[in-house]
Amino acid sequence: MRITVWAATVLVVAGPAYAQQVTVKPVAEARLRYERAEQDGLTNDASDAATIRVRAGVLATTGPWSALVQAQGTLAAVDGYYDGLNGAATRPLIADPQNVALYLAQLQYRRSAVTITAGRQKIALDDERFVGNVAFRDNAQTFDAVRAEITPLKGLKADLTYAWDVRTIWGVDGVGARQQDVGGKNFFATLSYATPIGTLAGFAYLVDQDEAAVQGYRLSSQSYGARFAGTHALSKVVKLSYQASYATQSDYRRNPSHYRADYRLVDAGLEVSGVRLGGGYEVLGADKGVALTSFQTPLATGFKFQGWADKFLTTPADGVRDLYANLGYNAKRLGPFTGVSLHAAYHRFESDRLVRHYGDEVNLLASGRLGKTMISVRYAQYDADRFATDTRKAWLQFDWAL
Repeated sequence: MRITVWAATVLVVAGPAYAQQVTVKPVAEARLRYERAEQDGLTNDASDAATIRVRAGVLATTGPWSALVQAQGTLAAVDGYYDGLNGAATRPLIADPQNVALYLAQLQYRRSAVTITAGRQKIALDDERFVGNVAFRDNAQTFDAVRAEITPLKGLKADLTYAWDVRTIWGVDGVGARQQDVGGKNFFATLSYATPIGTLAGFAYLVDQDEAAVQGYRLSSQSYGARFAGTHALSKVVKLSYQASYATQSDYRRNPSHYRADYRLVDAGLEVSGVRLGGGYEVLGADKGVALTSFQTPLATGFKFQGWADKFLTTPADGVRDLYANLGYNAKRLGPFTGVSLHAAYHRFESDRLVRHYGDEVNLLASGRLGKTMISVRYAQYDADRFATDTRKAWLQFDWAL
């Protein structure tokens, strides 16, 4: 890591002296978000958070080489919430603690057939179901890693990563089960081939959560599987999308549990002139009904899956089945806004083992861009039956990038 930071600094400092060879440009983005969470069963059933997140850095490029250094800071302008580290745990959790940290520090070599990235970096593989950046949370998730993306033949791609540290969303004050970083020997590998009807990929994700404080090593796992995803234009205004995935998972390295669980997904959608109707069925299976012996995805961008109320970030002991439907509308322009998106989704959750109804959730989203600012409004409502408690969340968010 020290070598990466030093090398990136050298490139940035050398910019003025070798202007004809090195291009240096600033990188900046900012986010303002208000989030309200209400959860039944707590002493104080409401949390309010207004957070400001700023990232700034520089990108230096010369030929196939580039260096990126970016710092970030998160400030709670309104801190009437429990952030997972500070505040009263009797309030609903809003996982955006205040933070000042180095966000990215990477060197990259890029040619037409190969890209190699070393250092602290964002990694988002496929749909982020297994490995992602968790971009919705203010502090996000990054990896100290070396990654190689190789395209030896047209349509064929190998993506290989060795990560020795995961920088978590809990920031510099992270402690205990919510540490600021989790070390371990993580290996991520995908091999994909693009066909005329979609991309077929095989993958192996070896997750090593080598910290005793993080569930006693019980989140270390090895997952192997395959995924197929594609789209097909039925006419100029009608498009069909589809995906299917299967994986099997078992314990890995120092994990004291011995288990095996499966993952299954089928999803399809039909879009007509900007209106999209879709649905799917996702299963994170269970083994014995013992905690953390069900299918776990601790490095995923969990917010994207199984509802925005975040009830299933850790898969329950009996697994989870998610039957969902969604309806959306996208428009290039609507009034003063561009890139407009309206979205509604319904989820019905059941256990995989014993098939008990957990609860139901509704998600709503409206977003659009005004100049360089993306504005979004979200709402999530989880109605509990046999798992967790009723929860409601609302967000108003402004994102800006240079």
